Order: sequence, then structure tokens, then C-alpha cells
Amino acid sequence: MKILSYKEYLAMSKDKINETLAPVRAMKARKQAELKVAEMDERIASQEARIQEYCTQQNLNFEAILDSLDELALMERRKGQLVKIIDSMFPAEVEAKETK
Repeated sequence: MKILSYKEYLAMSKDKINETLAPVRAMKARKQAELKVAEMDERIASQEARIQEYCTQQNLNFEAILDSLDELALMERRKGQLVKIIDSMFPAEVEAKETK
């Protein structure tokens, strides 16, 4: 990394500074999205455990099981949508260039 003189920094336009920071900001946004996916995975696993719990109770509550299955399906659908958004917004070839 080369540190520019203060005069050079002042001469840089705001667009040029934003252009310089764009790859770092894109990588940060992707990592935030990946964290969101991990959080969704955790919630999905917890929901699956809750469903198993409902199914092992002596007095089965079918409404609770159905509601939990609906919630699980919604969580999985939302996760799938987020993964598609990540793939669209952060293509693999762009990330490969950023890491070099």
C-alpha cells in the first residue's frame, strides 16, 4: 500500500475515494449477508428440534406441529431467497478478484 500525500488526497474527488473503497464495502456486505444465512441456519435447526419435541409428547398437539412446520417452511424459503440474492449481488468471479 502506498500512502499518498495529503495534497493528493485533497485532490481526489469523492467519487474516486468511493471507487477505491467499493471492493472493501462489497466484501463487508457479502460477509454480513453470509452471517445472516448462518443465523437463519441456526433458527432452522432450532425449529426442527422444536418440531421433534412436539412429535414426542404424550399428548400430541397437531396444531402446534402444523404451525411449526409452516414456520419452518417459511424460514427455509427465506433462506433460499437470501442465498439467491447473495449469488446475484456478489458473483463468484468478482469475489475471486477481490481476494487477490
